[in-house]
Amino acid sequence: MNAAEILQELVAIPTPSAASNLPLINWVVSFLQTRGWQASLFSYTDENGVDKANLIARPSATSPQSAIDLAFICHTDTVPFAQSWTEALQLRADGQYLHGCGACDVKGSLACFLAAIDSISTRQTHPDIALILTADEEIGCKGMDRLLAQTDLRIRSAIVSEPTSLHPGIAGKGYGLARITVHGAEAHSAFPAEGSSAIAAAAELIVRIQQLETIRQQMLDTLFDPPRTTINIGTIHGGTAKNIVAGECSFLVEWRPTPNDPPQAVLQALKSLAASIETANSRICIYIEPLRAEPGFSPSASGPLWQRLEALAPRDATGISFGSEATRIAQIAQEVIVIGPGDMHTAHSDRECVPVVELDEWTAILRSLICRAES
Repeated sequence: MNAAEILQELVAIPTPSAASNLPLINWVVSFLQTRGWQASLFSYTDENGVDKANLIARPSATSPQSAIDLAFICHTDTVPFAQSWTEALQLRADGQYLHGCGACDVKGSLACFLAAIDSISTRQTHPDIALILTADEEIGCKGMDRLLAQTDLRIRSAIVSEPTSLHPGIAGKGYGLARITVHGAEAHSAFPAEGSSAIAAAAELIVRIQQLETIRQQMLDTLFDPPRTTINIGTIHGGTAKNIVAGECSFLVEWRPTPNDPPQAVLQALKSLAASIETANSRICIYIEPLRAEPGFSPSASGPLWQRLEALAPRDATGISFGSEATRIAQIAQEVIVIGPGDMHTAHSDRECVPVVELDEWTAILRSLICRAES
């Protein structure tokens, strides 16, 4: 089977993070077993009572306990798709592109790996490779966190599958998230002096938060676009009525720090800004609830994987501004590269697609990486 044929099967299996990924895992296990591979499942039930599993697959002649020279990592979940996207689970060809939910993020990458396995014999397959599939990546890499806690993975080089148009992602931004709640004092809007608007204080704080991006320009890293730590106010809620001075306002702030900008640094800056507003208005109280603060990963020394990719797919290296499991894998592997067919700009929408030419190219590259050196 080629990658497009396999991708059609994978897209047809719905795997939003809220649903079980077991139907897709079982499909992959069946595919691999008929091609001389063994699979170990690490099952769990998520906080909503949904059964899920992570998977580590190796060639059958390889001991499951042996170190992994090269790991191919794919998450199995997708973001939910809109009901208006009626063809989300039907892979559709449109010119040189294949459209469908998960086509590039990241079922296309998985399809390429399986197609590469299908095209060579077990005798040709390098024994020290592995396929690692995870659940719940789209909601905070929870599946990978569970897998690392359950196992003693030893990985020399790792490919983390994400759509990069086959540019090797050699560094990645981190991720921070906090909920900020501003407490003021309610009053009738006809007598505003009797209250203190939480919305007005939140607005002042938000303006100062947005200015942090400019303040942190000294952390520039040209591998990324944009080349700095970015900050975003994603949601905001506040007030009870149009004629009431708001007593409470809350909002979510997220930041994506460059590898040389510790994620806790932005959190500390948020606390300082909040304290200055509280000092200026004794009736305002601001509570900051940290939700996530994860570092990025910096380029490792040019290792064997990067050298081979430079020869097989000569494209400029880049930095990854979106979240990925590479931040976790970088803590245990000697070398991590994020790469895959497709463009993240189309993912998470009904525009999601993957170029056929990139599927074919990535399949050929994976075949070269998977084969024994002497074959």
